[in-house]
Amino acid sequence: MIGFGKFITFEGGEGAGKSTQAERLSKRFDEIGQDVLVTREPGGSKRAEEIREILLKGDSEKIGPLAETLLFFAARDDHLEKAIRPALQDGLWVISDRFYDSTRAYQGAAQGVQPEILAALERIVVADTKPDLTIILDLPAEQGLERAKNRNGDNKETDRFEAMDLAFHEALRKAFLEIAEQEKERCIVIDATGSEDEISDQVWEAVVERFNP
Repeated sequence: MIGFGKFITFEGGEGAGKSTQAERLSKRFDEIGQDVLVTREPGGSKRAEEIREILLKGDSEKIGPLAETLLFFAARDDHLEKAIRPALQDGLWVISDRFYDSTRAYQGAAQGVQPEILAALERIVVADTKPDLTIILDLPAEQGLERAKNRNGDNKETDRFEAMDLAFHEALRKAFLEIAEQEKERCIVIDATGSEDEISDQVWEAVVERFNP
């Protein structure tokens, strides 16, 4: 299938089920014969995955929110060039677990990087490769953190964003809901307190309503 595909992103706080729902949506597309790339941020390409290790497991917090933001956009630039844009041009639908809305929420709303700076970086790095649909999975912060803790178990290291305090995660939730309110044409909010099957059905209904794939 040749031609431009669609770009769908999942956003939301820790433990909201973004990765799970991205994979479930991919399976829905498989059932109708649509080729899909499932990816993530930070990451999704070789160089971006290397930067991911610095951001989530390393000491990037020591350099401050602005420099950290530049690292996120460096990873995003490689991700777009090496994975997202080629897939879209080949007619694949791209499903990404996080994209620029997470930077707006984490580094912007929760850590104080100015919106003007983020907007400028988006214009330079993202340009016209913006999501056609963003699905925000909304979950109370305390519940999301508990889910993340249960998901990680005893054998996985908690990344440094998951380790932030409850106030930080409540600020994230508020930021994502504000983004959805400001960009209603692009964003849809889905209650993530339900079962995985219930959420998956709502996600698919939103995709069908928007695109009729």
